[in-house]
Amino acid sequence: MEWYHWMALATLLFCKTLFVIRLIEIIKRGAPNDLSKPSGSVAKGVRYSYTKAMLPQNKESAYLHPPTFGAGLIFHGGILISILAFIWFILTAIFGWATPEIIPPLCCLCLLGSSFCGVAILCKRVFKRALRALSCADDYLSTAIVTLFQLATAGYFYHSDPLPYYAIASLFFLWLPIGKTRHLLYFFAARYQLGFFYGRRGTWPQ
Repeated sequence: MEWYHWMALATLLFCKTLFVIRLIEIIKRGAPNDLSKPSGSVAKGVRYSYTKAMLPQNKESAYLHPPTFGAGLIFHGGILISILAFIWFILTAIFGWATPEIIPPLCCLCLLGSSFCGVAILCKRVFKRALRALSCADDYLSTAIVTLFQLATAGYFYHSDPLPYYAIASLFFLWLPIGKTRHLLYFFAARYQLGFFYGRRGTWPQ
């Protein structure tokens, strides 16, 4: 293990610590204190919130923008692949494991596709007036950092110099719990709140 491995692991620990603190805060708040008389099922509403409610046709406007919705799915898939690849790189550094030959080209293909989607989403936010009016600096910075992390992951499979990769990975883990990327945690809490609210009122499932 080199110093840059420890640097990246330190930022990962920082990331996990902030997420755990915020998770504890969410849990302490408990379930919503809704005093209205229930007319539906909270359990069914929560299940619907995490499943069918996520489909584009059941969202307010996502069904009007299928290419952007699809690009978002691919982009988020690239984030998962990049994080799993980071864990694999650390494990290979510790145990000296060899990466199976099929992994680098497969991951690179996926990550190049997801990075392209990230760049496209960023460009759309920059050049489309309606999106630009709704955006703040965090929107641009978060998308750029995540896209850069995916590109760095793809490049590291074939590039021998580890320092640029681990520097970018450290930046990603530092930013993850600070920027809008922290919705990695809040997404689940927000979907539960929606399912509770609309399920109790009998609005969900539709």
